[in-house]
Amino acid sequence: GRLQALPEAPSMKEAGYNADYAQWSGLFIPAGVPEPVAQRLRAAARAAAADAKVREVINNAGSPILYQDTPDFEKYVQADVKRMAEVVKRIGKVE
Repeated sequence: GRLQALPEAPSMKEAGYNADYAQWSGLFIPAGVPEPVAQRLRAAARAAAADAKVREVINNAGSPILYQDTPDFEKYVQADVKRMAEVVKRIGKVE
């Protein structure tokens, strides 16, 4: 869809390109982090993503917050990795 920061700019699909791309970021922790620590980090990330001031600053930078907790985010990342690998195979290179 269209970027909130550039509502007048068409999306890739609206511009006639068969493309679907999203830039995302996430909080990653090393394997083996004790579960109580991981839960505290997840709670802190969830609270930050819900904070009005944090949302305002990040939205004003043109990057909407679409918070996903660990199970959903893991699925999203794995699907995105697979999709991007297929794109790279199809075009043959990355520059």
